[in-house]
Amino acid sequence: MRKIKLDSVFEEYDNFDLLSKEDQFLLNSAIEAAKSAYAPYSHFHVGAAVMLDNGEIVQGNNQENAAYPSGLCAERVAFFSTGAQHPNEKIKSIAVVAYPEGTEAGKVAVSPCGDCRQVMAEYEHRYGQKIRLIMQSGNGKFIVSESVSSLLPFAFDAESMK
Repeated sequence: MRKIKLDSVFEEYDNFDLLSKEDQFLLNSAIEAAKSAYAPYSHFHVGAAVMLDNGEIVQGNNQENAAYPSGLCAERVAFFSTGAQHPNEKIKSIAVVAYPEGTEAGKVAVSPCGDCRQVMAEYEHRYGQKIRLIMQSGNGKFIVSESVSSLLPFAFDAESMK
């Protein structure tokens, strides 16, 4: 038997103003996306915004459904929209925010679910480049990772399934 140690490196920013202007812009776009989330069951609004290599922004938000597993998370809405509408453009970065109805974005810690982590890792593999992740960590702080794969160390892709 051998033990394997996995490490992930993240940067924490104490407030919004310490982020780069590009990260601030992307986070604001994710906040705007969250405002139009369809969340009549959870009352938890999630917004995602991806920046493409060409500078274009694609937004996504959670879309719930009474048939519970039929809904979709904000991150996957944004990634799948990008894949469908911009198939030849690579994703450079993604920002994710969330807030319970009646509050404001930035106060609640948020991290993509396992399904979203796998989808984002697949796109990283598909594009052959890292995708920067910006997410709120609560209390006005933000976490940044240079690669979405840092959230899913045992991700798999089509090549690993051959």
